Amino acid sequence: MRGGNGDPQLRRRRGRGAAGALFALLLLLAWGFLRLQFFSGDRYTLQSSENRLRSVTVPAPRGTIYDRYGRAIADNVPGYDLSLLPGPREAIAAGLDRLADQLELSPEWRAELLERNRARPYESLVVRENASFDQVAFIEERRPEFRRVTVAQRPHRRYPAGSAVAHLIGYVGEINEEELARPDYVEYAAGETVGKAGLEAQYESRLAGRNGVRYVEVNALGTIVRDLGVAQGLNSQPGDDLHLGIDLDLQLLADSIFPAGMRGGVVAIDPATGEVVVLYSHPTFDPNAFIGGIPLDLWDSLREHPDKPLLNRVTLAQYPPGSTWKLVMSAIGMKTGDLTIDTYHTHPCAGGLAYQGRVFRCWLSRGHGRLDLAEAIQRSCNVWFYQAGQRIGLDRLLEEAAVLGFDRPSGIDLPFEISGRFPDSREWYDQRYGPSGWFESAIMSLSIGQGENAQSLLTMAQFYAALATGASPIQPHLARDELLAERRVDWTLDLSETQRQQLVDALVRVVNQPGGTAYGSRLSRWTLAGKTGTAQNPHGEPHSWFVGFAPAYDPRIVIAAIVEHGHPDNQPSLAVPLASRIVDRHLETLGLPPEATPGVRLSAVASVETGG
Repeated sequence: MRGGNGDPQLRRRRGRGAAGALFALLLLLAWGFLRLQFFSGDRYTLQSSENRLRSVTVPAPRGTIYDRYGRAIADNVPGYDLSLLPGPREAIAAGLDRLADQLELSPEWRAELLERNRARPYESLVVRENASFDQVAFIEERRPEFRRVTVAQRPHRRYPAGSAVAHLIGYVGEINEEELARPDYVEYAAGETVGKAGLEAQYESRLAGRNGVRYVEVNALGTIVRDLGVAQGLNSQPGDDLHLGIDLDLQLLADSIFPAGMRGGVVAIDPATGEVVVLYSHPTFDPNAFIGGIPLDLWDSLREHPDKPLLNRVTLAQYPPGSTWKLVMSAIGMKTGDLTIDTYHTHPCAGGLAYQGRVFRCWLSRGHGRLDLAEAIQRSCNVWFYQAGQRIGLDRLLEEAAVLGFDRPSGIDLPFEISGRFPDSREWYDQRYGPSGWFESAIMSLSIGQGENAQSLLTMAQFYAALATGASPIQPHLARDELLAERRVDWTLDLSETQRQQLVDALVRVVNQPGGTAYGSRLSRWTLAGKTGTAQNPHGEPHSWFVGFAPAYDPRIVIAAIVEHGHPDNQPSLAVPLASRIVDRHLETLGLPPEATPGVRLSAVASVETGG
């Protein structure tokens, strides 16, 4: 029957259709093969590699920090970090459970790690920084149990001088979420180490270097099969070294001789370059304890300690400058023409001065008698300087103190620095106390470095550097840098050389002549010039100050030191011998030849020689 299944013509047509369909299918398969093999091969090969390869960061060593003589203040030592590769949350939790005992992971830290993994699930999770050799050996000996754990050799920071350099060097730590969100940390990843304080933070971009990358091969379960090492061109690049003007020996000396159990600080500057030679704050802490993450109990003890060991008292503390301020009054009075070196006041010092219904006392209750300016500086007479303040006047004093930068920071190259505090106008008093809440007698306290006057060690050192050299002082800086050495403040003392020399002579008398308030701490080989200060405070015994420079007529060092509550009544000042010993050691280290007659004023010698 035609058209049936047995029709040969129909079978031929169906055969040709099936053959065509089969041929089309074969063409499609061939095209897919060609496309996969030749056109998309690289992409799928890359996807395959990405599925089986995991990148592991190779940390760069931070740059070494050296003192002025090439000794390491901060360097690196080999260390190991233990991390978990990305994976399912359950796998991460199980890995932490297996590591908990050996790595001493507290429940609180384990919870913190799980939270970090939740926030960044596609990044390796650093479980332990600076792991011990025993901990690393434990992992490697049981590698089948810890196939998700990577061991990365990481150079870890070391501070050989420990607590002696803590406040200037700072410390490093793991970058936090707040820092990761900042534009200047855009190239950083979670788990990396950054400078947290001091020079480590200030020069982070210079010290950090650039991390490298190595790869490990993993299977379908995400466990490590083999380590493929560092990819070509992805080696880490060390950070740049940093050279300081700091003398490490002087730092260690300051740490060893600072009065035990006391608080305070000392800073010393080379007035010719602005380089900071010493920057020490006490009490202090060991920055090595922060490496690898500081234990919470230690952090809490440092943060809550009543003596505030984390506080840098050189840059972040204000103190009434006490009698060290009398040189500021002298310089301002000479500039305005209200004072000369031979000025005598109407009222000799009899132990106090009455003004506006109140008696303002001198520190010497029996009084100093009749003095000129040079003698008033030598004996630190309060009554003389009360009258100097009255001559200058409150308005002019406020104006001139602002010109000299006592309401500004010094500009040192550290992340944080507090400004000096000094009223800038009568309106300042009106705003603080109300128009009827203060009196003209405010000039009395200001004149002797008390009242609404609080300065840092750096601002006082800066002023004395100007007095020592006659030039605008260079902004203090820790890094040895030609550009930093050119940054001067925008003010000068505006004194004649004769006036400046007269004030230097007076400071020489303070230290080197009997009756001077620092006579007991004079140097045997060089002439130290300076001023003591006893700053009253409402929280206990007076603070002890000393600010000075040496050699007096060719200064190589300017120093400012304070010991809180360091000058009880009828007791020696603790700041003066501290500063004196540091100055003596520095001049000795410089190899400076001893003076033939230390303590003798050069201007006096010149007058004798010329018959003047």
